[in-house]
Amino acid sequence: MTSDNPGKPRKNLHAFWLFFPAASVLAALAVPLSVYAVLSGSGWPPGLLGSGHGHELIFGFALALIAGYTLGPQPRRVLTSLFVLWLLARLSWLLAPESLAAQILSPAFALLLAHHAVPRFQAAKKWRNRLAGPLILVLCLLSVVFWLARGPLAGSIPAAPDARRVMTAAIIGLLLLMTFIGGRLIAPAVAGTLEKRGIGLEARVQPRIEGALLIMLPLALALTFVPFAAPAAGLLLMLSAVLIGVRAIRWKLWHCRNRPDLLVLALGYLWLAAGAGAIGFNLLQGSNPIPSLHLVTVGALGTLSTSVMLRLAWQRARRTTPPAWQVLGTAIAMAVAALARYGAGITPFAEPGLLWLSALSWSGTYALVALQLAGLFRQRLNRRK
Repeated sequence: MTSDNPGKPRKNLHAFWLFFPAASVLAALAVPLSVYAVLSGSGWPPGLLGSGHGHELIFGFALALIAGYTLGPQPRRVLTSLFVLWLLARLSWLLAPESLAAQILSPAFALLLAHHAVPRFQAAKKWRNRLAGPLILVLCLLSVVFWLARGPLAGSIPAAPDARRVMTAAIIGLLLLMTFIGGRLIAPAVAGTLEKRGIGLEARVQPRIEGALLIMLPLALALTFVPFAAPAAGLLLMLSAVLIGVRAIRWKLWHCRNRPDLLVLALGYLWLAAGAGAIGFNLLQGSNPIPSLHLVTVGALGTLSTSVMLRLAWQRARRTTPPAWQVLGTAIAMAVAALARYGAGITPFAEPGLLWLSALSWSGTYALVALQLAGLFRQRLNRRK
């Protein structure tokens, strides 16, 4: 620890107080700007055109969420270096995605995040418990693969995957990580709530189902890079969707009506099942999976991330769960955003009304979450004085 005054050590700062608000601001800005860049005809900001907006939501927004959730309390110098690198990577990508700075800084942040986050999961004894680290590492390495697929070296690498294939793999990787972490978060919380009501819950982590998912989903991710293997990946995703749904049902969530924060987390988990099933069906049929991918990136990621951010912040600042109106409001807004984007189909800019509805529902929610996080952080600081 360091100290500004003798006898008063400066405590480490928890990563989520820095990265969660930053991720929320990026989410609130990036999506409507990506719609504006195309529909206005201006092409600004250039980093959000085409696959660029997907890059920022996965390797900018989602990796910031991972940093906030996994790093825990860190020395300020560590968080400062990570955050400055993340911020420079975002600005350079948004304004000049083809520049050398943009091509280098984004993978550099992903690798530095992996360096700090992955070792935190290696002390576990069971193989399933150790997998969070490798899952985060794979998602971070996909940022490097995206650079190789789209960057200046793309033409010189034989059989390099295209950016669209990398983004599909990254979203499946994100689905896998949310399935694992979401299950580990929801199961004990539901079990504790039911025990207080005198209801036993035998099916908690459900290791057999979790183990099957941790085999099938990585295999589906790997198969997205194999030519002509899309139907096999699709079948694995559809089977995974069934298992995710069964796992959620066995948690007996109907007994948690007094805990809207848990019900919304479970809803986010069910969005994972919907997304996995829809993507799997598209891959199996050989159709375009882009609309289905947004069931994961908007429905599941949006619902789970807003719920987790609010839950952690309220627990740290006020030692309570977030108000019901907040978690239910975010869940409804994310459902609107996900369904509107899914309804816009594979040519979303032909449906500007649905696209703007999706973008504004998503953006407004994250803007309000960012404001709430800032307010709770101030309350926590005032309470500690």
